[in-house]
Amino acid sequence: MSNQLLMIEDDDRLARMVSEYLGQSGYTVGHCANGADGLTHLQNATGAAPELVILDLMLPDIDGLEVCRRIRAMQGAVAQIPVLMLTAKGDPMDRIIGLELGADDYLPKPFEPRELLARIRAVLRRRVDGDATANKSLRFGSLEIDRDARTVSLGAAPCDLTSYQFDILVALAERAGRVLTRDQIMEAVRGRELDAFDRSIDVHMGRIRAAIEVDAKNPKRILTVRGVGYVFARQQD
Repeated sequence: MSNQLLMIEDDDRLARMVSEYLGQSGYTVGHCANGADGLTHLQNATGAAPELVILDLMLPDIDGLEVCRRIRAMQGAVAQIPVLMLTAKGDPMDRIIGLELGADDYLPKPFEPRELLARIRAVLRRRVDGDATANKSLRFGSLEIDRDARTVSLGAAPCDLTSYQFDILVALAERAGRVLTRDQIMEAVRGRELDAFDRSIDVHMGRIRAAIEVDAKNPKRILTVRGVGYVFARQQD
């Protein structure tokens, strides 16, 4: 692992504080003060792409949500770089939209640097653990989940999922036929319980269904169990 991170944040003081704190844990943090510079940095990153992007939503030029959308629209591996959003406290709509656009996690401001470090480690650990244990594909009818390549395809068509959404899908598929609560899903992929009124799992589930279901409004693969959670169907087309 390169331990290279990129922070897109217009608050220089905050960026310096985060860089110094994460540096104590072995991370090198590149900093871009606006969205345009951040996107250019990522577009020009070939063999030295960061492992994770810390993205503030309140940027002076390009809205952070638009930056996230453009990252996911890039070509190649850079489009799959995990994105951790920094959001305004008490603004759940931005968090929901950010997750829908492909962010992997979010952290409201103000935050404790220790929590930021924990979130970063959790996101990167999921990727490393997935690489270490993924030794075969999961197949359910026309749906193939390649844990080694971390890709999902429906027939011959690739399915566009973020790293976090891929981990949620794998967690469900590995437990096909078993109903999982939202807390159990969160614990499986993030290592912590849901906060009260946290809708992030539901938002991600909607994105996953849009990618893998023939009809996302009438899902056949990921079913909702009212009052409990979700179940991945064993028998599929």
